[in-house]
Amino acid sequence: MKKLPILVLIITIAIDMLGFGIIIPVLPIYADQLGASEFTIGLIEASFAAAQFLFTPFWGGLSDRIGRRPVILISIGIMVLSYLVLANATLIALVFLARIVSGIGAANLSAAQAFISDLVKPKERVKYFGYIGAAFGIGFIFGPPLGGYLKTNFGIEGLGYVAAGISTLNFLLAFFFLPESNKDKNPDSKLFKNPFTEIYRILPRPEIRSVLMIHFVFIMAFSMMQITASLLWAKEYQLNEQEIGIMFAYVGISTALIQGLFVGKLSNIFGERRLFVVGNLMMAAGLASLPFAPPGGFLILTIIALTLISFGNAFVTPIISSLLSQNAKKKEQGKILGLAQSVGALSRVFGPTLGGFLFGLTYFMPNIVAGALMLLTTFMAFQLVKNKMRPQEAS
Repeated sequence: MKKLPILVLIITIAIDMLGFGIIIPVLPIYADQLGASEFTIGLIEASFAAAQFLFTPFWGGLSDRIGRRPVILISIGIMVLSYLVLANATLIALVFLARIVSGIGAANLSAAQAFISDLVKPKERVKYFGYIGAAFGIGFIFGPPLGGYLKTNFGIEGLGYVAAGISTLNFLLAFFFLPESNKDKNPDSKLFKNPFTEIYRILPRPEIRSVLMIHFVFIMAFSMMQITASLLWAKEYQLNEQEIGIMFAYVGISTALIQGLFVGKLSNIFGERRLFVVGNLMMAAGLASLPFAPPGGFLILTIIALTLISFGNAFVTPIISSLLSQNAKKKEQGKILGLAQSVGALSRVFGPTLGGFLFGLTYFMPNIVAGALMLLTTFMAFQLVKNKMRPQEAS
């Protein structure tokens, strides 16, 4: 019986990510067309992450108090509003506003992960977190090329309204078919919490701290690439928005296939921690090599780099969630997973801002720095394996 609610949740996430994926490849280019500098473009994406950072603990705590279902529904409604603002964003200030509202709504992933933790045994969670990752990938398969097509043919208005319509469909699906999973609600869970304070409180727990540190650096490096890739391909390789959407779709296809079909099996064969190390190393190689494809070999070399990035992301992301979930007490699943999202959101404040600044200096610099950061996380992941950390869920 647990599989049906999880299937509905995964479908809900996939539709949510479809609406989100529509925006990814065109937003930097649209902001550039409005006259924003590379640094300002980075700040626009950082504003999304800052809102997500501030609201993620709230959504996680609220899901512990009132349940996962209402939190997911409210956050989807907020996403609809953000896309309506974007559809009418003819000024850079309105683009900022749209991204801030979207960041508030997108802070709901902790509730989705807690939904899985409510229904699945600890040893099975990496597989189901992998399914969530696959749902993300599905959204990025269809979202970016659709976004490129809509922006090219119907402008930002058509793109925004289609994204709002997709999120409205998502709300209806969740409203009618998504059940409540939290049978052990905590009415004493605090709602308004300083995310910095909550992170500080959890850092003394070494099994949590090690994973969160890797998570922070990993997301920072990846977000540096994510915000500058559209600018790189448009300005250095003269790709149009539809072609850029296809590039992002390839990453989505690869990530979805790897996470949906192989992560669980490879984790059972090689162990989570070995995949953790390999994933960080592959991400380092992919990020660092992305901007150096010569025009004559652009397609094949870029596909190789994006494949390495997809493997790295597919391995690392669900394993981070699994390790954190295993070390969280039953009544703090929403809080711990929410804190992980806060840490990720905080790193996305720094990543795009730094990436935009570095791109303004020279186009390949964001990827060089991102690759170096991923080598750091590879070393940190290796130390985790070397120390043989054996997390166990607390009672």
